[in-house]
Amino acid sequence: MHALIVVAHPLPDSLTQAVTAQLAQGIGAASSTDSWEIADLIKEGFDPRFNREDLALFRGDSAPAADIAAEQARLERADALVLVYPLYWWSFPAVLKGWIDRVFSHGWAYEDKDGTLVKKLGWLPVHLAALGGADRGTLDRHGYEVAMKTQIDHGIFGYCGAPVKTSTLLLASDDGYPEAHLQRARALGQSLFAEH
Repeated sequence: MHALIVVAHPLPDSLTQAVTAQLAQGIGAASSTDSWEIADLIKEGFDPRFNREDLALFRGDSAPAADIAAEQARLERADALVLVYPLYWWSFPAVLKGWIDRVFSHGWAYEDKDGTLVKKLGWLPVHLAALGGADRGTLDRHGYEVAMKTQIDHGIFGYCGAPVKTSTLLLASDDGYPEAHLQRARALGQSLFAEH
């Protein structure tokens, strides 16, 4: 089994990057036959701006641009997608949102056939790992977890048919921070393909 781990953080020594590394190590520790690829969007210079080529693709007037075709091919090689990201303004960093906007394109991730939505990513289980600075009480008071599930789990992945298998919030207020986050990430990696 093969996982595509997408990370969106500008600092290579960040906790987000350390969580990504532990998650990957957990996949390797679980089975010598499982593999992973890390897509570091910022390091790779992914352009998150939805542009004219993307709009032409949405309209069905053109094929995907080379960078988008390459990202879609990476996803097609994967048996699971893992997103690791810091919470920025209660959501994804812009580069990750732009990656989804551009890569999960009409015709590839979903399409409209005679007024019926066709969800095309039912084969792709998704795992989310978000790191945040707010405490759980603040998130609960503002309904963040419900909002996240509505916006991300349902609004993005549900729309495309990709089942969200795990959605993990790693907060600075959690017991054992930050070491506990690294242990949790490794455990997620170890269990990623357990049900297959």
